[in-house]
Amino acid sequence: MSRIYPAHAYGAAPRENCYWPTTAEPVEVPKAHGEIRADVAVIGAGFAGLSCALHMAEAGADVVVLEAEFPGWGASGRNGGFCCLGGTAASDDALRRSYGEAARKEWCQAELASVEFARDLMARHEIDVDMHSEGENLMAHTRKAAQGFEARARQVEADFGVTPTITPEAELSQNGMRGPFFAAMTTPIGVAVNPFKYVNGLARAAMRAGVRIFGQSPVRRIDRSGDYTLGTDHAQIRARRIVVATNGYSSDDLPDWMRARYLPTQSNVIVTREMTDEELQAQGWTTNQMCYDDRFFLHYFRLMPNKRMLFGMRAGLRCSPEGDAHMLNVIKGHFDRMFPAWSHVEAEHYWNGLLSISWDRTPYTGAIPGMEGAFTSLSYHGNGVAMASYAGALLADQVLERPSTRLHPEIMTRPPERMPLGQQRRKLMWPLYAWATLRGD
Repeated sequence: MSRIYPAHAYGAAPRENCYWPTTAEPVEVPKAHGEIRADVAVIGAGFAGLSCALHMAEAGADVVVLEAEFPGWGASGRNGGFCCLGGTAASDDALRRSYGEAARKEWCQAELASVEFARDLMARHEIDVDMHSEGENLMAHTRKAAQGFEARARQVEADFGVTPTITPEAELSQNGMRGPFFAAMTTPIGVAVNPFKYVNGLARAAMRAGVRIFGQSPVRRIDRSGDYTLGTDHAQIRARRIVVATNGYSSDDLPDWMRARYLPTQSNVIVTREMTDEELQAQGWTTNQMCYDDRFFLHYFRLMPNKRMLFGMRAGLRCSPEGDAHMLNVIKGHFDRMFPAWSHVEAEHYWNGLLSISWDRTPYTGAIPGMEGAFTSLSYHGNGVAMASYAGALLADQVLERPSTRLHPEIMTRPPERMPLGQQRRKLMWPLYAWATLRGD
């Protein structure tokens, strides 16, 4: 494999203290052995890969899923659990310049459809995900940000057909949101979920539909002579078509087309111990809404039903034990400054993982150019719970060459360009991170 981070990033250490595996056992799946044949082979057992496999199997296809570890081991099983709007990191203006206003509006409808799709998938397969939150809150971390909320609310109403609620600074405390914020804007779309329970539920639903899932079976090579042959350590899998759904955990040579078309980026999460009612009241944060701010080092956080606080943060350039220890100190420092009454509360769990961004900051879902019968979906920019689930279903329709009733927006159909610096493209983040650190953002 040809990956751009040190081996530590792809090993067990970054997720060994993840909170989610304490809430559910991983789905047990066998290793791949010997000669295996299928109509379609899917690489990656996360939201996109499992959703794709499930929908193809429900349509009658014989599908195999190959996972390097076990279902949900990567980003799908270790994220913050925000099933919400998102999927692109490009601004509205950037989308207009690149694609036009009609395509931007179409993208908004796909965002909305992805949230509805994921919620329907959970309900249809009776997946218990510890759901809470009625939409999500954008928290203004500066007065300037708060002053822009009226215009943002009007844009949300125009794009998504819902009316956000703005809570001014003077009313935050009485709504259980006491903190260093100047306003909150609640968009009534989305829910908070336990992502590990969700991805486990998808895996079980796929297996009930006939999908064969193999774990601890990393794909080492992809060959083609007629059908595709995928080689693992102990198996040869032959399939007419393949789907690469590895996102931030991709390899630049599986297939070679992937080289420099995605940039894995680290996100970090802590979860506190359970807090008492007295501790919650001391801070004045009692809302169960999922929240985020829009600073460069984005914070995302939510008080879960069991009174544990989840707090996540984008950042991290050193993938090593020392780098993990450094980021734990950084994220706990941000948490303590934001919620000073909880500075004594232990962060019982800390972990990190890799999301994927693209050069133009939009996702791609479609055929792999130059590889007939090969497809991929990647780069949800940290918002993959809903969008990756939806993209998997879009891929299923494409792979099976069947008409789709789902909106496949133009913005998801342009193959990503290669990034500068190739194997060294992590360096693209260094000046941005330095700039944001100096700004205190």
